[in-house]
Amino acid sequence: MNSISRAGARLKRKKRVRKKIRGTPEKPRLCIFRSSKHIYVQVIEDVTGTTIVEASSLSKDIAPIIGKTGGNKSGAAKVGAVIADRLMNKGIKTVVFDRNGFLYHGRVKALSDAARERGLVF
Repeated sequence: MNSISRAGARLKRKKRVRKKIRGTPEKPRLCIFRSSKHIYVQVIEDVTGTTIVEASSLSKDIAPIIGKTGGNKSGAAKVGAVIADRLMNKGIKTVVFDRNGFLYHGRVKALSDAARERGLVF
């Protein structure tokens, strides 16, 4: 019987995907993390290891807009729109999408679709 936990399986997927994905100054890495109640996004430039912009359902400027919907698809879509706007203001239009081992559906898909609607290219 397979004894790998759900979190362990996610970490295996994360490790496998991160071998291939790197963020450059021209095309940084958009990394998502989701917990049961909130969603977090960072845009990372891997050459220097710096975070360019971040957004989450707990951010002081986003939380009043989202309210208690940080853990569902509508909250994730609002966070995706905010991160896309912040990147556009910095002059970044293309990113490498890192789903961080999470399956591409639900909140992860809603966030990425909202970012694409705002003009971000993955």
